[in-house]
Amino acid sequence: MTWNRRHLITIEELSLLEIEQIHATASAFKKILQRNVKKVPALRGKTIVNLFLEPSTRTRMAFDMAAKRLSADVIAFDAASSSTQKGETLRDTAENIQALNADMIVIRHAAAGSPLYLSKILDIPVINAGDGAHEHPTQGLLDTFTMKEHLGSLRGRKVAILGDILFSRVARSNIYALTKMGARVTLVGPSTLVPHGFTTLGAEVSHDLKSALADADVVMLLRIQHERQGHRHFPSLGEYTSMFGLNKTRASWLSPNAIIMHPGPINRGVEIDSELADGDRSVILEQVTNGIAVRMAVLYLCAGHQPEHVISSTEP
Repeated sequence: MTWNRRHLITIEELSLLEIEQIHATASAFKKILQRNVKKVPALRGKTIVNLFLEPSTRTRMAFDMAAKRLSADVIAFDAASSSTQKGETLRDTAENIQALNADMIVIRHAAAGSPLYLSKILDIPVINAGDGAHEHPTQGLLDTFTMKEHLGSLRGRKVAILGDILFSRVARSNIYALTKMGARVTLVGPSTLVPHGFTTLGAEVSHDLKSALADADVVMLLRIQHERQGHRHFPSLGEYTSMFGLNKTRASWLSPNAIIMHPGPINRGVEIDSELADGDRSVILEQVTNGIAVRMAVLYLCAGHQPEHVISSTEP
């Protein structure tokens, strides 16, 4: 199948085949990243602007590194010293970036729908690096890529996502990706953060931690998104941890070969104990590493290349 998308806005709109194309392309790029020379000329002469209007560590650095591994020139947008501080609109900022002959924009913004908005007014590809509490598609893609590396096919696998589901763009992207891939998704946490309405996305909702973790093949922890909450959704962090924090005892409820995931940043001792975050079952740092290969794949495909080109170039 030919890759035809210029933008990556949501996982919701991707087909299963498109997800598999991204994963296959990322797998090929991961092989390249294991070589002594980790750079390929796929995007040489192209300029990618990382338009991050929200704080980020892993996502911003991974996109930066992914673009440079593809030999693109990268410009990191500094919101604090930009004309957005003088009242310039997102549209004007983006259109000026395009007028400066940028070839692609990677955007993170607090307002849901911002990447979709730009994709409709710009002539260059737009990649969503997280928009409000809506979606974080490359995170969902790298998470499922990591799961497949450890578990093989995700069809029939049980994935428990634990924490602040209501305000999490990561949760939404993972739900869309996992359900398309045939996994059983259980969302768990306090009722104020895991409303029953999420069942419309194809996930199960539970407020019973033990039953939700029972025999799960994956548990993904999510931090409390204080920056998106207008008011408290539980009495205190201490109470949240006492009821829903993952510790050694609760981890024993998982399947024996289950993996532990977290998109970061981690609040140690709140959603997960350090012993587990750094333990043998944790693949948290693998998620970070895989984020480079997955974002290389997304940039490569949205720039107009086809999956089979990079895949064939890495075969013996």
